[in-house]
Amino acid sequence: MEQRKKVLSAIQPTGDMHFGNYFGAVKNWVALQERYDCIYGVVDYHAMTMPYQPKKLRENTWELIFNLLATGVRPDFLFIQSLVPEHAELCWILNCFTSYGQLMRMTQFKDKSRQAGELGGDGFISAGLLDYPVLQAADILIYRADYVPVGKDQEQHLELARDTAQRFNSQVRKEYFVLPEALFTEVPKVASTADPTRKMSKSAGEKHYINLFAEEGRIRKQIRSAVTDTGAESDNGEMSPGVANLFRLLKASERLEAHDSLLADYEAGSLKYVDLKEAVADALVAISGEMRERKAELLADKKRVKDQIKASSAAIRKRAQQTMREVKELSGLLNVRF
Repeated sequence: MEQRKKVLSAIQPTGDMHFGNYFGAVKNWVALQERYDCIYGVVDYHAMTMPYQPKKLRENTWELIFNLLATGVRPDFLFIQSLVPEHAELCWILNCFTSYGQLMRMTQFKDKSRQAGELGGDGFISAGLLDYPVLQAADILIYRADYVPVGKDQEQHLELARDTAQRFNSQVRKEYFVLPEALFTEVPKVASTADPTRKMSKSAGEKHYINLFAEEGRIRKQIRSAVTDTGAESDNGEMSPGVANLFRLLKASERLEAHDSLLADYEAGSLKYVDLKEAVADALVAISGEMRERKAELLADKKRVKDQIKASSAAIRKRAQQTMREVKELSGLLNVRF
């Protein structure tokens, strides 16, 4: 039987999961696990690179675990990063094979440095913020992943992981690490319904994201108030960003019949925005209702679920430990034999 290719993807525990997260990544995770040997991580070490509260980090980690399970992610594919300390150990080794100049050129480091300065209040920017692409490389390489689902904004980080892996392989004179490839899939670019020129994001404030697990009334209110036309017509007659975003949400929700019918109305010049908004709200409410129902069932058996994730993290850790034994041997380091 042919061995399935490995896929690694991860998400930071930074609070509520919104429809941008779901349509942009997590929905794809659920689909990929049918075809690949998948490993999905809740990467709490990464969440420490920006100002944070320890108690909230722990709460957010478990909240995200329950959210992911509710969306259909398999529990045996899930791990919590801090329960697999080998990630941090490999990160140190890979630091010694990563160019400082390459880290300094990372676009997200520049962007997040500005954010960290604002959030920290004293201009403090941690070394972890500079170094987290190396930890990200360790996350991927420790499981010898063949593919990493990424958007264009993460392509630079994957290239660093490939460069670091190649430099390690050259140093130890062995093609040890797989050079991971990007798995580009059709990922909807979900925008804020309050400002469709911006990406849907928690960091921009509550009105700029729609919680995947929100109550029906909250979702309908946000869609009713969604920006459509900004008042300035496009010179080439293109669809306004707000209207395009609503159609994108409808298509991502797999309401294709409603999408095509309303799009035909738009092209005929007879579309009523109230009808489009109602269709989008109905679609999101249906998805959210299903997710909230699943999550309630999981929360009713909270201890069992937490024990299950601790067990899956321990099982996945065995893969990481095997990689570390081999990496240390190749690197000239000593191994502890238990």
